[in-house]
Amino acid sequence: MHYHALSRYPESDVVLVNQAGQEKVIVVKPNHSATWRHNLWLLAALAVPSLGAGIAFALLGAWPILPLAGLELTALGGALYWVNWKLEYRHVIRLTDELITIDKGYFAPKRSWRFARDESSLRVVPEAHHWQGPELSVHDRLSETRVGDFLNREETLQLLSLLRAELRIRTHSSDSSIKA
Repeated sequence: MHYHALSRYPESDVVLVNQAGQEKVIVVKPNHSATWRHNLWLLAALAVPSLGAGIAFALLGAWPILPLAGLELTALGGALYWVNWKLEYRHVIRLTDELITIDKGYFAPKRSWRFARDESSLRVVPEAHHWQGPELSVHDRLSETRVGDFLNREETLQLLSLLRAELRIRTHSSDSSIKA
C-alpha cells in the first residue's frame, strides 16, 4: 500500500487528496518542514567545526574532547532521525460508495479500521481553546477512530471540510461516548 497521493489539497501540504474513479483517498500527515536529506546536511555542517575543534584539542593533548564531540554528534544524529521517523506518520482515509477504510502507520499501515459507509458518520468535538482545531473521529455503532489529531487548527478545518462533504455529522459533542 503506497501512501502518496497524486493531487494536493490547494492550501496544504499535509492534507493530500486523490480522486480515482469511485474512490477518494485522503492522506493526512504531520507538517514535515525538513527532509532527512536536509537534516543530514545540518548534521554535516555541525560536524565539521565540532570534529575540527576536537581534533585540534586532541593534537594539543586534550584527547577526551574528541570522543565527546563524536558522542554529541551521534546523539544529535539519533535525535534528528527519531524526529524524522515520527513525522512519517500517516492517516490514509479511503472513501468508496460502500466502505470507509482508515489506515494509520508510518510506512505501511500499522492499524486499520473499516466502516460501512451508510452506518458511519463523523464526530466533531469542538476545540477547548481558540488556537486548537476540533477533534475529528469517524465512527459507527461499535467503533471509533480519531483522524488528523496531529494537525494544527487550519489543517484540521481543511480536513473537516473534506470529510463533511463525504460523511454525515451525526454527533457534535464535547466528548466521545464510545470507548474504543
